[in-house]
Amino acid sequence: MSLWSWQDTIKAVFLDRVNILEEYDRTVHSPSFEMRLPSVVSLKTYIRPARNPAFTRFNVFLRDRFECQYCGSGDDLTFDHIIPRSRGGLTTWDNIVTACSPCNLLKGGRMPHQCGMHPRQKPQRPSVIQLRNNGRLFPPNYLHESWADYLYWDSELEP
Repeated sequence: MSLWSWQDTIKAVFLDRVNILEEYDRTVHSPSFEMRLPSVVSLKTYIRPARNPAFTRFNVFLRDRFECQYCGSGDDLTFDHIIPRSRGGLTTWDNIVTACSPCNLLKGGRMPHQCGMHPRQKPQRPSVIQLRNNGRLFPPNYLHESWADYLYWDSELEP
């Protein structure tokens, strides 16, 4: 299951790659065309999910559960190179952690042992399953009623 932008969804509809299962009341239009925005679509052909997640800012935050890896804050998040780039550190899964701005400024260009700031968890490349499980901890702030029949199929049913 994935969340797509409305633009990507419309493109997939025009390229005949999806079936529209549910629609919003809102419409989009061009000078010669109008359509209701799809809210739930299914792919017409199976696309195997990526084995390794993309190295993106959002996925780093998701891996670290949107918490500063130094103090645990969830505010004003950025990312930090554990081994600073100025010291040869690379921008990789193993060297990047989520950090709040105050901790990032406090650590600066120093090594963890120099400032006594060590990440709470050792950073590593997450699996797609780990990211998905972490994502379930942070449901969207708003779930449209048209999504209800398609979400949480793997959750336990109430008696």
